[in-house]
Amino acid sequence: MLLRRLFLYFILYSGETWIIKKYISIIFITVFFAIGCQEDNSGDENGITDPDPGTGDEWTLVWQDEFEGNIIDPFKWEHEVNSYGGGNNELQYYTNRGYNSYVSDGYLNIIARKEVYTGSDNETRSYTSARLRTLNKGDWLYGKFSVRAKMPYGKGLWPAIWMLPSDYDYGVWAASGEIDIMELIGHETDKVYGTLHYGGEYPNNTHTGDFFTLDSSTFAADFHVFTVEWEEGEIRWYVDDILYQTQTDWYSVGSDYPAPFDKRFHLILNVAVGGNWPGNPDVSTVFPQTMVVDWVRVYKKNN
Repeated sequence: MLLRRLFLYFILYSGETWIIKKYISIIFITVFFAIGCQEDNSGDENGITDPDPGTGDEWTLVWQDEFEGNIIDPFKWEHEVNSYGGGNNELQYYTNRGYNSYVSDGYLNIIARKEVYTGSDNETRSYTSARLRTLNKGDWLYGKFSVRAKMPYGKGLWPAIWMLPSDYDYGVWAASGEIDIMELIGHETDKVYGTLHYGGEYPNNTHTGDFFTLDSSTFAADFHVFTVEWEEGEIRWYVDDILYQTQTDWYSVGSDYPAPFDKRFHLILNVAVGGNWPGNPDVSTVFPQTMVVDWVRVYKKNN
């Protein structure tokens, strides 16, 4: 309607001076392009405006965070704040401070720092970091989960992109399962791991997995896309669309196959420091270290 009126005004003033016609033309063109841009960027009913062109007709984008604002979206992410070390003798205190996690220039930054920090529980640690999860904000049964990120490096660093059950229907860890999309131990800068944890409750649990190694360079030098495709009875791992592992065999003491991977899971992003697997930092480890996340995207399989 607005464009139609401007067009009529332009016609009515066509007999006036060229200056009037000039300014009306400018207004007409400006409004036309402004409205056109708004229409092009409106997105679909889910607010998703940047579907991954590489998914074809097989998957539909249903959830995403492109980290385009200047805050971590509280409707998508929750900070876990604790000092207990994740059950792995890790050394960090996870905080919700902007000093350890923030969004800037289209990226989520999760920063591990060497600093003495005492939390509200009066526990003191020598390192801080952040751990974000989508629990009760993003929970899915099956799907494709992709994260584009650049990794930190150094002895004792342990960045991870992974999933835990949202409801623990089959019992506490690991009877209800764990899906590790990507783990890196900081002194192996060219290698990432994909793992399933399952079986019984700790210590009667087990795990299976594999790893992917870059032909050259490191995961700290550039961004890479880490993906899991999770369907009933099958889970596949990719790095930059290269399939490197498929698992179809697991179990849970809580129920029959395909348990425990037949219930809702949520996403977790974190950088741990130290722990049973990577070992502790040493004099060669440089701090601060950052996992930089470009985007997180979740897809549903088309029928």
